Amino acid sequence: MALDILAPARSEARLAPVSQRHAAAFCFVLLTSACALASFVFACATPFAAFAVIATVLLPLRAALPVMLGAFMVNQGIGFGALHYPVDATTLAWGAVIGAAALVATVVARVALGALRSSPAPLAFAAALLGAYAAYELVLLAATPALGGAASFTLPIVARLGLTSAAWLVGLVAVCEIVRLLSPHASRRTVA
Repeated sequence: MALDILAPARSEARLAPVSQRHAAAFCFVLLTSACALASFVFACATPFAAFAVIATVLLPLRAALPVMLGAFMVNQGIGFGALHYPVDATTLAWGAVIGAAALVATVVARVALGALRSSPAPLAFAAALLGAYAAYELVLLAATPALGGAASFTLPIVARLGLTSAAWLVGLVAVCEIVRLLSPHASRRTVA
């Protein structure tokens, strides 16, 4: 049981835009590019829950976690380098919490996808997103007593960010499917 969540079974692959051999590189490029775009557009509202679902759909957990860490590092690099986040203890601490939340969301997405391996892909992806988003937000909320910012956890804000994550997930799945259709050597598995 301990390592059951680390790798999807071959028959469980639901989204295969490129060959398994290139999946980690593809996922890294896809998510770091998406993260760069999201970081410039949304600054602090990068849809890490959606990224977590895509990473765990495309990769085993052992590979998904470093890819998510890479996306997070791109986000932080843009935030501090281009968007001029203040370099102070609170901002740095929030950065660490966001990184931890992104990794927790990745684990939760993997567990949800594993539990729903026989479900249709749209249902499994939606459940994984809900779980990942809830975990992400709970980790952030847990940090508010020490770091402040509890006022940002209103229902309208959390719902809007959740819908943004859902839109990003749909867009990332669409990109994966377009790549699969355009790639002559990609696996012919499709979203079920």
